[in-house]
Amino acid sequence: MTPAAGPGNRTATNLSHAQRERLAYIEFRLYFTGALGRADLINRFGIAPAAATRDLALYRELAPNNIRFDGSTKLYRFGVAFVPMFHRSSHRALIALSHGFGEGDDAEPAALLACETPALLCPPPLDTLATVCRAIKARQPLAIRYKSASSEETERVIVPFALVDTGMRWHVRAFDRKRQSFREFVLTRIDVLNAIEEEALLHERPEHDNQWSRTIDLELVPHPRLDCPEIVSRDYGITDGTLHLRVRAAVAGYMLLRWGVDCSPDHNLTDEQYRLWLHNPMTLYGVENARLAPGYQEPACPATSSQAIN
Repeated sequence: MTPAAGPGNRTATNLSHAQRERLAYIEFRLYFTGALGRADLINRFGIAPAAATRDLALYRELAPNNIRFDGSTKLYRFGVAFVPMFHRSSHRALIALSHGFGEGDDAEPAALLACETPALLCPPPLDTLATVCRAIKARQPLAIRYKSASSEETERVIVPFALVDTGMRWHVRAFDRKRQSFREFVLTRIDVLNAIEEEALLHERPEHDNQWSRTIDLELVPHPRLDCPEIVSRDYGITDGTLHLRVRAAVAGYMLLRWGVDCSPDHNLTDEQYRLWLHNPMTLYGVENARLAPGYQEPACPATSSQAIN
């Protein structure tokens, strides 16, 4: 969230971090719920009533058109000439609206509006997640016991470097010393044995993971079978007929599966969930998890196509 300059004598950029956080919260509540009171600031930040009053007065000084005081309810309300002073993405706004603002403990934060989001059916154990994250930050190997879908439980050493959200489960991208290759491991299948006090070797680092380093261009269009492609274009923010996305090869298959994109060369998937079609399926050539992309077919002679080279 980037603060912009306000119209008053002071600007949000020369305030302390704590002040900016409180002013951003004031603006968020005004913008998305239409009103807030001193109690909202007091409860959110644990500040005294006098401090809450000063913050509200400061916001009014910086952005007088954004806020008005309703004496009948003792609430501050959305201003009719509102112009946001802080820049925030829709993605971050939706997270705050649906999950609330965390309080730093085990209490479940309350959503600011009625909202339903898909539940993560099996979140990873917190201690496993914390241990993996520490190893990522320290660039250290982990000795683990892992249960894969196709084999018995095995012990191995991995060098983790990134978390991956597939939309269904959380994985960790890591170098696997047993297989001598980079791959994903499902966090719920990991039992950490111990952290190894050494640094990752040069060839085990993410810059040597070709699938992670490689980015591919996806050209998504409304599915040709649909009678009203303009509706799909509006749903997905397609403004010129094609939605262009760049993703890592290491996650492309997961993303296309999650988004329900028909990746068949002749757009032959007709089920209702396929509202988008991958216009350039050859871009998936050489992507290790392309098999996860709905309808994807490995080209017979990919080397003859200019699209096969990325």
